[in-house]
Amino acid sequence: MRKPVTRKTPVKRKPSVKKKPAFWKGRGSLVLTVFCVLLLVGTIYHYREGLAYYLGFKSHKVAAHSGEEDKRFSDVRNFQLLSKYEDKVAGLDVSQYQGEINWEQVHTLENTFPIGFVFIRATAGTDKVDLQFEKNWVGTKNNKIIRGAYHYYRPNENSLEQATLFIQNVHLQKGDLPPVLDIEKLPKNQSIDSLKVGLKRWLEKIDAHYNVRPIIYTSSTYYDDFLKEEFSDYTFWIANYNFFVEDIKVDWLFWQFTEKSTVSGIKGNVDVTIYNGTPKMLGYLTIN
Repeated sequence: MRKPVTRKTPVKRKPSVKKKPAFWKGRGSLVLTVFCVLLLVGTIYHYREGLAYYLGFKSHKVAAHSGEEDKRFSDVRNFQLLSKYEDKVAGLDVSQYQGEINWEQVHTLENTFPIGFVFIRATAGTDKVDLQFEKNWVGTKNNKIIRGAYHYYRPNENSLEQATLFIQNVHLQKGDLPPVLDIEKLPKNQSIDSLKVGLKRWLEKIDAHYNVRPIIYTSSTYYDDFLKEEFSDYTFWIANYNFFVEDIKVDWLFWQFTEKSTVSGIKGNVDVTIYNGTPKMLGYLTIN
């Protein structure tokens, strides 16, 4: 009797996979590298004027006084935007945080762009008078710079008392800018609706006293979320420092685009604002 023959189970072979040519190896990395290079080149080209200025003057420092560290110039973006809107008016806002300012030295930004106006903090809340307000108020006038005063609004304090404090300390004259209400924070102990009532009371009391409609200062986010609709009768001074924002919106009367600029005669960083209009239009905005 024959022994049964054991058959081997056939081995299943995996389908062969064609290897990609060596050319395709690392293709993804190559594409990414090319993209990054193009992005860098595009950025350099876009900011070419600002870069040329910055690199050409990077060793040029402006000293506030002997013994103090030299100040640096504003960054490339600041120069680029000031160049772009050279037909408009550039200005500053200051408070006690800049210390004592030598207004005789305050003339230009980057030694190039004339300073056309200055907003000065006068008061905050119901009891705070800025320590440098009087000096700054007189200094800008003596230096023949258009000036304006602003009040830092504290949401959790009485709005009418805040307006009274501003009125007691700010005496506007012909040629001054309208009063400014600076609102940046949300209330802790009241609703948004109650906050809006308080803001309107402040604005109305200031309007009645000076016979001029105030300007509202706030961030672009705060403006869009809480103020744009109900306060559409007022003009706005908007703070937006985002690097990718390069255009003034139609509903921004003023645009504060940086908080990191330097000016001869002022210690430390300074906020820079562009007025969305010509020098002649700015003159029409002032009290007359």
